[in-house]
Amino acid sequence: MPDNITVRHALPNLYVGQTQKEVMHNEALARIDALLHPAVESKAVAPVEGLSAASDGLCWLITAPATGIWADRAGQIARWSGGSWRYLQPVEGMAIWLKSTGKRLFYIDSGWFEPSAISDPSGGSIIDAEARSAIAAILSHLRQVSGVPD
Repeated sequence: MPDNITVRHALPNLYVGQTQKEVMHNEALARIDALLHPAVESKAVAPVEGLSAASDGLCWLITAPATGIWADRAGQIARWSGGSWRYLQPVEGMAIWLKSTGKRLFYIDSGWFEPSAISDPSGGSIIDAEARSAIAAILSHLRQVSGVPD
């Protein structure tokens, strides 16, 4: 890993005697802004058209088969900034919020996945209404905090 970027998210480091440090610092802040609470608008295979300065900071998850300038960037997060695209490489264990579906995605084993739905308990020969109610409340809370659908 080069000395001029951080190991985990490739944020640009400043170095002694560097000119225009504000450029590197501002780029690092823009990346941190996108990574601090990552939320993407939707999945896309091609760059979104018609973006303006008001769209700065919006992100999309690039999916295969990516085309155009997004080719070879499947799995990365594309961030619109200053009239051009910047790319964020996900790291193991990263979670993002997919605004278009209202669901959370996780980056594990070099790929994005959506956890499967949590099903309600079933079966058993004796149904205990109080226990079933308590389990349903626990599952409801877990669904809310995890972003996993019912």
